[in-house]
Amino acid sequence: MKNIIVVGAGASGMFCALLLRERGFEVTVLERNDKIMKKIYATGNGRCNFTNRNINIKNYHGVNPKFAMTAIHQFSNQEAIEYFHKLGIPEIELEEGKIFPMSLQASSIPLRVEEYAKNIGVKVRLNTYVKDIAKKSQFIITDEKGKKYYADEVVIAAGGRAMENSGSDGNGYKLVKKFGIDIIHTHPGIVQLQLDYPYLKRMDGTKVPGSCTLVVDGKSIRKEYSDILFTRYGISGPAVLQISSEAIRSLKKGKDVRLSIDILPAMEENILYYFLKTNFENNSSAPLEKSLVGLIHKNLIIPILRDLNLDKDKKAAELSNGDIHRIKEKLKNYSFKVLGEKSDKDGQITCGGVSTKEISPKTMELKKREGLYCIGEIIDIDGDCGGYNLQWAWSSAYVCAMNMDLY
Repeated sequence: MKNIIVVGAGASGMFCALLLRERGFEVTVLERNDKIMKKIYATGNGRCNFTNRNINIKNYHGVNPKFAMTAIHQFSNQEAIEYFHKLGIPEIELEEGKIFPMSLQASSIPLRVEEYAKNIGVKVRLNTYVKDIAKKSQFIITDEKGKKYYADEVVIAAGGRAMENSGSDGNGYKLVKKFGIDIIHTHPGIVQLQLDYPYLKRMDGTKVPGSCTLVVDGKSIRKEYSDILFTRYGISGPAVLQISSEAIRSLKKGKDVRLSIDILPAMEENILYYFLKTNFENNSSAPLEKSLVGLIHKNLIIPILRDLNLDKDKKAAELSNGDIHRIKEKLKNYSFKVLGEKSDKDGQITCGGVSTKEISPKTMELKKREGLYCIGEIIDIDGDCGGYNLQWAWSSAYVCAMNMDLY
């Protein structure tokens, strides 16, 4: 039986190794870290949102997002749930179709995977950093200490560049580039955003429930509802993270990217205007700064008034109808210019990677190098928050493992 080496013991690498071993292959996994699936521990706020009940093509991005769905049609979210159930990990479904281990502990998955891998004979070599892959009669894999490993076929599951402390440093791209493989430009995804706004220090740490609309070259692209967190560098929170990948993608293309924040999504514009007008009338002698307390977070009041060139000490009675309309508009459309991501190291995922044109959708084999495969985050596929990226990891690993040597 053929000897397979998997480079990387993350989600896709370990899952592929299990499936290959179940098919009878001799499998060795080479991992640079001191434990497997290190990135898993940080996913889903430490709970591991390992798939989602609701999956379709709009949840995936890249030059060719259909490539992801081809794999997911072969190994679905329900099949992922059933596989982990077999490993002793029942699921629990929480908000927005997100699926977690019943324990709500991310460690459940790597611990059960590690135990199962041992039981079925998957060999895992930790603290092994692969520096080169060459092909002669066999593949020759060399680690940073000069030790050589030999394999009939090799699966590269080395991840992207996101969360470098988990072991993802872009090494996988270097390994495949020597074979003439096209790499789509990479950038962080699911990442905090830097904003161009003068009052961020005053707003630092302010969290509000709201909606966040991505506006590219004046056109609304996508809207998300959830908590929004202002920081000294810009903005974060679930709503922002969900649209951040598309925001950075648009910036890289030289487009004007802005965020429109509705900090009072529960109030319709006409209701908000009536409330403001009545509030100012009932508190006519109060300074404007005090008149907005109770409606919006106090840390936002001064920045908003400065944007509108309204004196914080101005009496509510002195406001014109036009002033009230401008306040209402600002509360429903608080606009910020996006400068970029917080940093390369802060993204939860990597966007871009090995072009899907280089890969067979039937097997995940590189078209230019027989016997060499790519799976998971190293490929130019990225998903939304909510378990979509892990589902891509499971599905791409399945396609590789179950179809190896069949085509």
